[in-house]
Amino acid sequence: MPDSTSLIADTIIRTVELGLTITGAAIDERHTWITCRPVEQDASCPACGDEGRLRDHRIRELVDLPVVGHPTRLRIRLPRFTCTNTACATKIFQQQLVCAKPKAKLTDRCTRWILQRLAIDRMSVAAISKSLDIGWDLVNQVALEQAWELIYADPTHLAGVRVLGVDEHKWKHRRGDGTPGFVTVIADLTPNVDGTGPARLLDMVPGRSAEVLRRWLAAREKSFRDRVKVVAMDGFAGYHTATTEQLPKARKVMDPFHVVHLAADKLTMTRQRIQQDTCGHRGRSGDPLYGVRRILLTRMGLLTDKQKAKLDAVFADERHTAVDVTHWTYQDIIAAYEHPDRRVGKRWMYKIMCRIRKDLPAGVQELGQLGRTMWKRRAEILAYFDTGASNGPVEAINGRLEHLRGIALGFRNLNHYILRSLIHSGGLQAKINAL
Repeated sequence: MPDSTSLIADTIIRTVELGLTITGAAIDERHTWITCRPVEQDASCPACGDEGRLRDHRIRELVDLPVVGHPTRLRIRLPRFTCTNTACATKIFQQQLVCAKPKAKLTDRCTRWILQRLAIDRMSVAAISKSLDIGWDLVNQVALEQAWELIYADPTHLAGVRVLGVDEHKWKHRRGDGTPGFVTVIADLTPNVDGTGPARLLDMVPGRSAEVLRRWLAAREKSFRDRVKVVAMDGFAGYHTATTEQLPKARKVMDPFHVVHLAADKLTMTRQRIQQDTCGHRGRSGDPLYGVRRILLTRMGLLTDKQKAKLDAVFADERHTAVDVTHWTYQDIIAAYEHPDRRVGKRWMYKIMCRIRKDLPAGVQELGQLGRTMWKRRAEILAYFDTGASNGPVEAINGRLEHLRGIALGFRNLNHYILRSLIHSGGLQAKINAL
């Protein structure tokens, strides 16, 4: 029976959950050393199952969770046995631990702790390695290996995905090393659309093209491709082409942000053109159109009375009629998306596209370009009102990945970046806690 001191130590450090009991402890300048042994001796041969004969003991050292802020090492006295079955190929074997895999340097709970710190607390690898007093490379290797198991080796990773979000992401700003600077981000928007939780990162693929997305979709099981009903994306034609080929039954949704952004670009181009026509130069301080450049891009409901009066004064000049017309179209598009009843918003958006796609007066050529573009992609624009899916959550994931790059002070290895991104934004908390 263990003495009371050992029971207290076992309780504090929770060694019982490791299948161990403490027999002693010591400290040095850097570590807390815990001497322990298995709670129960298991002499069963792992090859044949026969009971072996005790031969000797060996010491195995493992990294465990820090104790009161100090790195901890377990020094475990493990028995070795000789197999009594003469026909067995295994002659000598060592009792295996329930708390660590063979040849592992860390306990399973320490591995789980590393992933929790990365995924939940957003700690850097350097900070974790300092807390455990182990090398940066070891922490990184353990995290990446476990991430691979949780994601790519898990057959349920893609289960329940009905709504996809696809976008590009620039992961490095350095040229010349042969790796693509962009990756294609693929996210599961199903929880966001259903209102059951946030979107999660599914995968990242090097490059940004129709072929990149086509290969990724083609590599997935047919049951997955049949289950996907909606794909949200920006206006990039490559993603549209790949989705049409690989997911012919899925509805494609053009993200509202990009539609509004496209309209804003046309409004800015109209303002710049009229600025040149009326003043003969680019916008300067004191020019009427230059003075309202930011007000033009602000939603009407957010404008102050003073700003509205400033707009009215600018639009009172007949030379600015093209800007006035384009501006109100821009505001109408925003209002259609913001309407609380998406059915009404859909009808409103359709009327806007019909109004600006042809037979426009002279002088609003940018608005005509917008109308033709929107009419060409009308099915994808209107699909938003039926599905409620947008790429906003994917853009949010991209923002979190930028934060990750800041924590790590950049990445050089793309594969490491992909796996770290999946730990960071892949919604793996439940899987990690279950390890």
